[in-house]
Amino acid sequence: MERNGRDDIEVENGYDLEDDHVNLYDDVKLFEFRTNGFLTIGGFGNYLFGMSETVAKQSTEYRDAFKNPSLSWMIGFLFVVSFLGLFSVVPLRKVMIVDFKLTYPSGTATGHLINSFHTPTGAKLAKKQVRVLGKFFSFSFLWGFFQWFYTAGDGCGFAQFPSLGLKAYENKFFFDFSATYVGVGMICPYIINISVLLGGILSWGLMWPLIDTKKGDWYPADLKPDSLNGLQGYKVFIATALILGDGLYNFFKVLSRTLVALFSQLRGRNAIGALLIADRSSLEISSISYDEQRRNQFFLKDQIPTWFAVAGYVAIAAISTATVPRIFPELKWYYILVIYIFAPALAFSNAYGCGLTDWSLAYSYGTLAIFAIGAWAGASHGGVLAGLAACGVMMNIVSTASDLSQDFKTGYLTLSSPRSMFVSQLIGTAMGCIISPCVFWLFFKAFKDLGTPGSQYPAPYATVFRNMAILGVEGFSSLPKNCLYLCYGFFGAAILINLIKDALGKKWARFIPNPMAMAIPFYVGSYFAIDACVGSLILFIWEKIDKAKADAFGPVVASGLICGDGIWTLPSSILALAGIKPPICMKFLSRGTNTKVDAFLGS
Repeated sequence: MERNGRDDIEVENGYDLEDDHVNLYDDVKLFEFRTNGFLTIGGFGNYLFGMSETVAKQSTEYRDAFKNPSLSWMIGFLFVVSFLGLFSVVPLRKVMIVDFKLTYPSGTATGHLINSFHTPTGAKLAKKQVRVLGKFFSFSFLWGFFQWFYTAGDGCGFAQFPSLGLKAYENKFFFDFSATYVGVGMICPYIINISVLLGGILSWGLMWPLIDTKKGDWYPADLKPDSLNGLQGYKVFIATALILGDGLYNFFKVLSRTLVALFSQLRGRNAIGALLIADRSSLEISSISYDEQRRNQFFLKDQIPTWFAVAGYVAIAAISTATVPRIFPELKWYYILVIYIFAPALAFSNAYGCGLTDWSLAYSYGTLAIFAIGAWAGASHGGVLAGLAACGVMMNIVSTASDLSQDFKTGYLTLSSPRSMFVSQLIGTAMGCIISPCVFWLFFKAFKDLGTPGSQYPAPYATVFRNMAILGVEGFSSLPKNCLYLCYGFFGAAILINLIKDALGKKWARFIPNPMAMAIPFYVGSYFAIDACVGSLILFIWEKIDKAKADAFGPVVASGLICGDGIWTLPSSILALAGIKPPICMKFLSRGTNTKVDAFLGS
């Protein structure tokens, strides 16, 4: 690091840390991340869509307890619950970033990435990456367009290609030519993709065929396929048990580490304070590097008053407590008030744990809200919808708190103004409250089978979240025969796998499967796991041939594949809304079925 002669300018590794382009890039990044983040925490694929009639009708319990998506109430709900997390963590930003020096790995990586764009080498590499991104984006978009021509009916198209045989296809084992899942496979760690595949083999290859032989013994043989009292119940609740086991283990692991680290930090600060009183020439101050001193100075320069954050939280909490019950009458005002009393502590816990481990446990906190509020409300007072709505309130608070803390770390490294970052977060959050529901609404109207099992967009987590709410309301009485014992087994297995993983250390832990990843195909099948493993195989071979290029361009290629296929859904949705249908249906039949079809046509 060298000084360039101006007191207010720092040059580090060849770039100007106070370059307006760095700060502008960081603010734009925050705006974009907050807007896009609502596609996840907005609940469009889990708790919010789990309230819909489409998901409710898939079970035999509480079929009348639903609230169909509407653009007005979705936007209103997000507006009154999404800003609380931002205000809850602002007073503690100095403690977590400057005093405790939490790493926030994703925020740190983003900060270094932004800074690297402003070096000669980084700028040259970035230009190449943009060209590669454009190529694979175009390929993925055109591939999606090409596939559309062959999807004129149900079960048509390349996505229904029985690449491993018709029997394997019936059990959800096939390659569906999805550029998105191939790209996801290139981004996700190898062990995650292998875990998903192992989960698919364990469930659809072994367990479900075996449980199906118990039809008439463990559950009535005349049940509908989507009844939770039949095979569907085993799929949903065993997957839920795996997810809960993994989630709760990591929740308590991160919570314990957070409390231990927090106690150590506070005790260390007290010890340092005592030393400073006894000897003002403490080496603690002199050991801080110039870079860190300048970052601390800029991070603390634009203060956000604590009274403003507290007043903002109280005001928004009051508005939300009065408004949310009008959207969800089942979620009483005192349920919301209790959530908001505990929310700041939980938001800090999640933000602090995320700084230590890079894990946001928003889903785990949301799950706890589902069970707590659902059980409190009970079946007679709309416990299912109350639990799902409470999940949304909790997830929005704790998730936005950890996201803002990650972004504060990024701004700390890039010498961006915390105040401008906070304003960017507010603007991005406001835009996300509008844009994300509109995007979801487009899908909801364009694809009539959205959320239906076996469709292009089955939304499996919507079913999982709804059934967690049912479980919270009814208890274990809602499970089919022997399902509880299987749930116990898989819940314990998830904890045991995590214990083994933590005990083995980093060298061997990377070979241990992830229980939550294993749970995903229990409900939806393994087709996307095969696509993801193809992506992993492509990346693995690429790394063997040229690791440097694979590291530099692998994520870019994956992003191009994902974005191109994702963007294609927008024009395909518009075509569907306009009533324009594909001209061709490509289906695959067994030889026996084909003979019958030929005989029928010949007659």
